[in-house]
Amino acid sequence: MTVGIIMLVHTAFDRAEQVARHWLKAGCPIVIHVDQKVRGKAYERFVINLSDDPLVRFSTRHRCEWGSWGLVAASQDAAELMLAEFEGVRHVYLTSGSCMPLRPVEELIAYLDERPRTDFIESATTADVPWTVGGLDGERFQLFFPFSWRKQRYLFDRFVDIQRALGVRRRLPQGIVPHMGSQWWCLTRQTLSAILSDPDRRAFDRYFRRVWIPDESYFQTLARLYSTNIESRSLTLSKFDFQGKPHIFYDDHLQLLRRSDCFVARKVWPHAGRLYDVFLSDAAAQQNRQEPNPGKIDRIFARAVDRRTRGRTGLYMQSRFPNWGWENGVTAGKYSVFQGFSELFRDFEGWLARTTGTQVHGHLYGPDRAHFAGGQTVLNGALPDNAALRDANPRAFLANLLWNTRGERQCFQYSPHDTPDVIWHIARDPNAQVSVISGAWAVPLFQSNANFADLRAEAARLQKIEHGMLDQLRSPEAKARIRIWTMAEFIETPMEPLQVIIDEIGQRSPQRLAEAPVLQDLKGFGQFLQNLKNQGMHPYLMGDFPVEPEPKAANQSRRRPYLVKK
Repeated sequence: MTVGIIMLVHTAFDRAEQVARHWLKAGCPIVIHVDQKVRGKAYERFVINLSDDPLVRFSTRHRCEWGSWGLVAASQDAAELMLAEFEGVRHVYLTSGSCMPLRPVEELIAYLDERPRTDFIESATTADVPWTVGGLDGERFQLFFPFSWRKQRYLFDRFVDIQRALGVRRRLPQGIVPHMGSQWWCLTRQTLSAILSDPDRRAFDRYFRRVWIPDESYFQTLARLYSTNIESRSLTLSKFDFQGKPHIFYDDHLQLLRRSDCFVARKVWPHAGRLYDVFLSDAAAQQNRQEPNPGKIDRIFARAVDRRTRGRTGLYMQSRFPNWGWENGVTAGKYSVFQGFSELFRDFEGWLARTTGTQVHGHLYGPDRAHFAGGQTVLNGALPDNAALRDANPRAFLANLLWNTRGERQCFQYSPHDTPDVIWHIARDPNAQVSVISGAWAVPLFQSNANFADLRAEAARLQKIEHGMLDQLRSPEAKARIRIWTMAEFIETPMEPLQVIIDEIGQRSPQRLAEAPVLQDLKGFGQFLQNLKNQGMHPYLMGDFPVEPEPKAANQSRRRPYLVKK
């Protein structure tokens, strides 16, 4: 007794012939189905090349398209021919022309001889597994699908919508419960012959002919009626990506395929010469193999899917620029944004760098250029300070800066003068720490000696811009760590919020601030704000800033308490 192989071939006939002769060398009879779409000359050449072996048969050809009934019909005819022509076959193994044996065929024969009544076919109900991709689970058995999903997509979708609106529910043939699974099965002669000779087969075929992707449900469902021992797994290693497309194995997957211990792999690239040379050679027979266990490499495939769908944190690949909201982390690392601090304190950037040990930049989004730390004109990764290049994609500029400086926390200044298009990107970034002193932009205006009418117009413009920025930062969708103080409340106790900010940056062990930044001279600033009010411009973002600072109470010596003895 031996194993019969069914091969569904539609391309790469040289590789299909090579694999077929590998099966034949071990004494396995083969029935080959060639897609009807293959041109006559290519088909005839393929038949002639294999006609020298008496164990090869060619079945009736069907037109095979993805998700069509033709794949089931091809498997049915090939299986009937196999059972009729080769009486010694006990198990029938369904493969494709791109499948490749990974272990010696003798091991597969011995493995199945030890399990003469076991059917290996993945078979599960749609309610039990989340395999399906595309939104059609139970509906694939309840609706009609006369149109091709690939070639008649518009008709396919509209017909599904109409059936949903009409509440169409197909009647299942009596006695079956729909199951799904991989189309690559290995069934016993007893089970397969029972499926093909069932008196109700015509009704089953009529029903599954209008099921979506019937090759993943026909044998998987009917095997449940006749099999006495089903192992719901496939002996073929077949992996799919997040879109439901099969992974293709290349030469650099050699060690991965060896680790799987599976008997057959699908789908192998026809130009992967190294794989064909290794696995179809006699040297492969010398290796010790264990129970097939594709789960050993599932972790690697899961990581590959995660990398493809999410990418690396903070890095937008050129080949897969992510859709909005798809990125795996907006940026590559944590960073701090300070708005109003450099205006309120003298040499704030130098003080922050000394205190935290971070790289502190000036206004990265300044109107003239990107003010990198230390006056640099080009930063890591050849990132220039050119404002035009930066503003062409301010989001990518920040992502590149943080990716190129991984391992070192970045801090930079921001103000209403700067490029506004990046603020929402920062607000929704969980890596961002944003600290804002609202209204501090008025300090440089106060210190300037410009015409007051011009100052009033500029103050109104900047206040309007900052108001819009604060609305974005306060949005319920903002994910950054955001703290906002008015200028009036900040200067009352500046050390407390500064201590909180420094501790949160956390570059050094927590300790009390030993050095405080020097506050700008704000004498007369309250009157400046009052003048703006008098001219009709209301500077509300500064908070309740007094016109004149309250005089400090004189230090009075307190008398010590004493006791009076009687």
